[in-house]
Amino acid sequence: MAQLNESELNKPGGVEGSGQAGMQGMEMLDGTIAEALKETVERSSPQHADNRNDVTQGIHGHLHHFASGGPAHHLWLSKFVPQLQSLAAKYHVGNYVAIRGTNERIFESMPIYARLGMHILFYGREQVKLLEGSKRIESLLMEQSKREGQIYDSPESRSHIPSFIHTYNINTSELLYPPESPAYKNFNHFFYRKLKPDARPVQNPDHEFCSAADSRLVVYPAVHDAQTFWIKGNEFTVPALLGLDKSDPLCRALEGGSLASFRLAPSDYHRFHSLADATVVGEPRDIPGQYFTVNPQAVNEKGLDVLSANKRSVLLLNHDATNKKIAFVAVGALLVGSIQWTVSAGSKVRRGDELGFFAYGGSTIVAILEPGMVEWDSDLVANSSPPKRGQLGIETMMKVGWSIGKMPKDKK
Repeated sequence: MAQLNESELNKPGGVEGSGQAGMQGMEMLDGTIAEALKETVERSSPQHADNRNDVTQGIHGHLHHFASGGPAHHLWLSKFVPQLQSLAAKYHVGNYVAIRGTNERIFESMPIYARLGMHILFYGREQVKLLEGSKRIESLLMEQSKREGQIYDSPESRSHIPSFIHTYNINTSELLYPPESPAYKNFNHFFYRKLKPDARPVQNPDHEFCSAADSRLVVYPAVHDAQTFWIKGNEFTVPALLGLDKSDPLCRALEGGSLASFRLAPSDYHRFHSLADATVVGEPRDIPGQYFTVNPQAVNEKGLDVLSANKRSVLLLNHDATNKKIAFVAVGALLVGSIQWTVSAGSKVRRGDELGFFAYGGSTIVAILEPGMVEWDSDLVANSSPPKRGQLGIETMMKVGWSIGKMPKDKK
């Protein structure tokens, strides 16, 4: 994600105590939004005439660049959405994130594709019907997600690796294989790149739970708290997320449990890891669904539960120390190609061990733990919970292996 310090935020778009900004003016956009999203995806192809192996010419363009006129190749968007440049110039569009161990917050600018996807989702249903005939929004977003996967699975997409590294300031010293390695047969291979064994050490040996991903994290002692402060979708429940009936024994076991949500941005290392010492119970279970954006501004909307609407895959873990269950849910999103697991039934995993990876796209992991298993680290709880009633919490930037919590003393 493109990042700005708070001192650089010289436009409206955020409310003090809120983790997000830039919903203002969204309802005023018109134009051919669906066509703009399609064109953005096509411009990510190395074979597009205007691409020139520059990832910012397609889906990796950011609105704060477009606001100032940016590189000339951003101006094509005005043909589809005439008001977008003036709106981006007036408002910041993105999300605040807390930097752990400091009082600093940074602002992450939203990619153009996420902004367009959000507009289509919340304001564009009638427009898409007019443009696409009987085609539903869900079909449009699925089509474009699959198309992006095809583009980044092509051998030609390797040419985008240097630009991606430059755009997102990827630390190449951590990579198991250097960027020019033939191990990366396409862009997707680089996107779910492996890191050196010592790149993500597990911290705090006395803390039994660690971050499952390089991500932006919120944690809540109980699912109800998450529903109050973060996941606003009216239909969100544990059974809905897991794709099970509420009478299922797993749903009953997790009722009143703790929740952690790890949001991965496109720039992040996209392999995910175990948050605890555990055993894999059964095979992962895939749940078909949509390809909606999982940007916080969508998760915080009351009218739609994107987490339990989206394509997702559920892995069940049995925690070694307590013999209790953890539901580890990998949630796909707009332009996410696939969810892959690298463990299977009976696998023994330690904190920080790899579980799987996402192919291209931003995505989210939701972990739900049985009641009484974890006391989240106090700084994470403080950031996740709003300082004032009616406000939202803020995500904390995390790396794999960082401490997120420990078992209550009476459980040890």
